Amino acid sequence: MSSILNYILFYGILISLSLLPMRVLYIFSRFIYFMLYRVLKYREKVIIENLKNSFPEKTEAELKTIEQKYYSHLADLLAEAAKMLTISKKQLLKRYKCVNSEILLPFMQENRSIVLASAHYNNWEYMVASLDMQIPHLGIGVGKRMSNKTFEKLAFQKRTRYGTQVCYADNVRQLMESNIQNKVCCAYMLLSDQSPNDSKKCYWTTFLNQPTAMIYGAEYFSKKYDLPVFFYRTEKVKRGYYEVHFELISDKPQSTPYGFITESIASKTEQMIKKNPQYWLWSHRRWKLKPENQN
Repeated sequence: MSSILNYILFYGILISLSLLPMRVLYIFSRFIYFMLYRVLKYREKVIIENLKNSFPEKTEAELKTIEQKYYSHLADLLAEAAKMLTISKKQLLKRYKCVNSEILLPFMQENRSIVLASAHYNNWEYMVASLDMQIPHLGIGVGKRMSNKTFEKLAFQKRTRYGTQVCYADNVRQLMESNIQNKVCCAYMLLSDQSPNDSKKCYWTTFLNQPTAMIYGAEYFSKKYDLPVFFYRTEKVKRGYYEVHFELISDKPQSTPYGFITESIASKTEQMIKKNPQYWLWSHRRWKLKPENQN
């Protein structure tokens, strides 16, 4: 019965909402903002604690402004996620542009797969959905599995309908080895800013003014399979419109010292967040792992 209800929710409500014009969905966004911020106070304690620890130099008023802007952005993201379920190729590419993807082409011509590393900043769902249309490589988004398997299946269908493949952390190694064996040239999109699951398989650094466990996957796979690593920065041009800029971290990952790639990703992520902090995922429990728990 739960699966039937999930299908009804997905197709009866979410898909129906998705068919509405974006300007109408943004009207719903204001209501969502009011509910999240004023009524439900969604993860308010987590957001406030994250902001205070990350920006100790900012005043209460400045932190409050970021908090309010974040809730507004989060509401917009939910509206945009709904639209993503039925958005056309033309509209998606109009709203989400990779402006310098030509720097990836030489690696495609050398038949070298690559890693695209970034964070849950601005609209990452549009990046997944449009990735394969915007770059010369076969685009593959790597993520975590959902607890709701019905929604995972439905979301998978929508994320991959324009050519991007999606795999999960528990099978990415097998997929990479299969693609290497079959000479499939791929770009693996890895978001490295979530809290790692295993304190023994992470990298510790200082990130946003606090000791932080970083996911080590981008560095691990780039070194293991000699994959050049790029960081991509997402900028919001205006409401609902984004631009992506690629920047090479290393084209010889196996010659870099331990931690160089992860530190570079952390540093570039931090710079991106500090420029416009309201666009990062502050409601995530990012700092669940503490340094004293790493042994």
